[in-house]
Amino acid sequence: MSDDSQSCLVEKLSYYIDIDETAEDHLASLEEQERSYHRHQEVYSEGDELKYLYVVKEGWFYSYTDMPDGRRQIVRVLHPGDIIGFPDIAFTEATCSIRASEDGCLCPFPKRKLDAIFKESPKLTALMFSIANRDHACVIDTLRAMGRMSARERLSYFFLDLISRLRITNKQMTDTIRMPMNQHEMGDALGLTHTYVSKTIREMEDEGLISRDGDTLTLEQEDRLKSMVDFSDRYAKLDTSWFPK
Repeated sequence: MSDDSQSCLVEKLSYYIDIDETAEDHLASLEEQERSYHRHQEVYSEGDELKYLYVVKEGWFYSYTDMPDGRRQIVRVLHPGDIIGFPDIAFTEATCSIRASEDGCLCPFPKRKLDAIFKESPKLTALMFSIANRDHACVIDTLRAMGRMSARERLSYFFLDLISRLRITNKQMTDTIRMPMNQHEMGDALGLTHTYVSKTIREMEDEGLISRDGDTLTLEQEDRLKSMVDFSDRYAKLDTSWFPK
């Protein structure tokens, strides 16, 4: 599907550390295979045997779980450069389902391919360990937002989190992002109905906090949104001082 030579995984990780040739070769080996997915296609389901992890090469995906009452909870939105399944690496079965939010491309690789990274690239291993723990902290932030914030604050936090993550692999990004997720998906990520999401987004537009043009979203008053939800950017910086040399 993609003929891009640039590895989005290398691009993401090199934001935090210098990737040497050995580490880059190891990361490239994780993207040797490609599979295309269409919008709303399931990658795998909760409870499936977790044979492969996946590097997101193109498009947006998300992990989710179905609640006992039939509702869906989206746990994590996944962008190019993310590794799908990394939180489940300790298990033989998937704890969440994965679905494409839009047409996209994934690079599947077996877990055993991480073995060479762990043996030969300790600095890269430390980075992957740190990112996994950072992402765990971000899930806690999202749970706090869902449990304590109003609909407007939840959406504000959601938009700020997305744009902060996307800036890691797009250094030219300003205050505008492409938003392929529909309002049902945003509601499932934030514990809101799609009707309430639609109503709240219109109110935020009327107040000049955000604006939309097709599938693009602009944060017109990013600093005000950050102040509104006491937003902490968990992505811009990691403590790498303890990493092996």
